[in-house]
Amino acid sequence: MTSMRILTILNRQLHYTGASKHLQGLHRAAADVTKVRTYNCHSNEDAPSYETLLYHVKDKVAYITLNRPEHLNAINSQMPGEIQSAVKRANVDDNVKVIILGGSGRAFCAGYDLKMSAENERGEINIGNQKMPWDPLEDFRALDYCTKAFMSLWHSYKPTIAKVHGYGIAGGSDIALCADMVIMAENAKIGYPPARVWGCPTTAMWTFRVGPEKAKRMMLTGDLITGKEAAEMGLVLEAVPEDKLDETVQKLADRIKTVPANQLFFQKQVINQVAEQMGLFQAQRLATLLDGMTRHSPEGVAFQKYAMEHGFKKAVKLRDSGEMDWTEEADKHGRE
Repeated sequence: MTSMRILTILNRQLHYTGASKHLQGLHRAAADVTKVRTYNCHSNEDAPSYETLLYHVKDKVAYITLNRPEHLNAINSQMPGEIQSAVKRANVDDNVKVIILGGSGRAFCAGYDLKMSAENERGEINIGNQKMPWDPLEDFRALDYCTKAFMSLWHSYKPTIAKVHGYGIAGGSDIALCADMVIMAENAKIGYPPARVWGCPTTAMWTFRVGPEKAKRMMLTGDLITGKEAAEMGLVLEAVPEDKLDETVQKLADRIKTVPANQLFFQKQVINQVAEQMGLFQAQRLATLLDGMTRHSPEGVAFQKYAMEHGFKKAVKLRDSGEMDWTEEADKHGRE
């Protein structure tokens, strides 16, 4: 989908939703993506500005660093488009051979920043939490945009490496697993806890990385695993002690950058084609649609009501503990 098409869809969506703040953020981010098309990578003039990440290039490596450390780099409305913009910026820069994506502070990324959406009345924060009856297309438009933005790492002409420390969970795992390679700190955590209730991983990368059985092991429990366990499972390339993470990722990037850019592109396209022919994009389309359903199912509504009454943090803790039967909770309050 072209940047102009994204802008057209978002303009239409802004009209449908009364110009929700969430989609206004996506609109601004899409405009930044378009801006990269005419950006002169050999000059700082007209360089895109970022609110949620840092970008710099050194010795043929582009470093993209998620930069909301006070929120564990949780995903807000600007971040997906800014990731896409930064990847495009690296792709048009002949001085860049490889891209490293990391996170500042204590974590890579702790998922979507859903506190406001979960704790407010349905419809107040429109995306992901609509009034009933809900419109699946409205939800799909916004989440499809995020999925495609994260997939810029997969489609990047230049190889991408995700460097995960602290947490790479929920939407954070969506981002990391779109990269060509993931290297984790041994003590870092990765997983998709919203698989228990209120979520479905829209980038749908789990099966393509570990196969159906191990993907089901993770998605049917919502469990977190350590970087060490993720490497043993084959989910990520490697796990190393946290104090060796930067050095290990840099060493790999330095090795990759000695290969001609066209050779890197050729090999990546062949490998990507295999996963794509296996149905990657179809799986993502289905997962993005089902993600909206999970937040508007009887159990999803019950979870959101609990979060509104007791706080999102407490609701998440209860969800992940397995102590709440959300179907019973939905029945108790009456299904919408």
